Amino acid sequence: MISKSIILKPHTLVSRAKKLNLGKPCLMGILNSTPDSFSDSSRFFKLDDALEQARKMINDGADWLDIGGESSGPDSQDVPLDEELQRVIPLIQKVRMESDIWISVDTWKAEVARQSLEAGADAINDVTALRGDPELAKVVKDFQVPLVIMYSKDSTPRTTIQQPDYEDVMDTIKSFFRERLQFAESKGIMNKQIVLDPGMGFFISGTPKYSFEIIRRISELHEFDLPLLLGPSRKSFLGGVTPGRTLNISERDIPGAVVSSFAIWQGVSILRFHEVEQGRLLIDTIEALKSSA
Repeated sequence: MISKSIILKPHTLVSRAKKLNLGKPCLMGILNSTPDSFSDSSRFFKLDDALEQARKMINDGADWLDIGGESSGPDSQDVPLDEELQRVIPLIQKVRMESDIWISVDTWKAEVARQSLEAGADAINDVTALRGDPELAKVVKDFQVPLVIMYSKDSTPRTTIQQPDYEDVMDTIKSFFRERLQFAESKGIMNKQIVLDPGMGFFISGTPKYSFEIIRRISELHEFDLPLLLGPSRKSFLGGVTPGRTLNISERDIPGAVVSSFAIWQGVSILRFHEVEQGRLLIDTIEALKSSA
């Protein structure tokens, strides 16, 4: 007998004239146009390569593309504003010319966000949760677009390898979201336009157990009555699931699929995947299981 999944009121995100219904799980493809992506390295750093990957993700069934021009991992480097703009704006423009797919820009910089939205992006994905650039909240408010805010132990755009010990990691995350939602509201951003991302891997801690605990308890975040996004894809905490062995980047896809399946069953609305084809098969299989129950 299949245990019942959590059934929630479906959310709808609105970006100007566009709407995205989250009645079914949404598949977000990760497209990093950077030379130092932890997963893709520099494979999609050139515009033509990035555009071809965007096309592949769309053909493979992505509902949403998350385009980033600056890495946020522990070993990544700061990217000057002009360079980040050069990496993401032409790509967003070209994708938008070919497709109406939802696009977010993964940035903490207000100017990158503004120009990305003008180029055709639909949402902002901010790993600093409005702590990185004091002008970003105004951009989100003025354009009236969805905003993804993510928990991170670090207030800077770059995460660190620190390994904090949490008395209760989920309580910490919930307190963080309460404060950030209040802050966003004080800046004129409607809560119903916000997506919550509890973070994974080094954004939480270098200690894997905390990421697994978040996934296990992810349903507790439904108290906010907002869409949840989870991005475990290829994260470092998945590398040690097999005792005595460290999984390389590509070997983490199966563990990532397992925890993503659990997350969908617990009501997570949006999943970030590097390998979109795998993510599409995962979501479609779970939807088939649900419909047969």
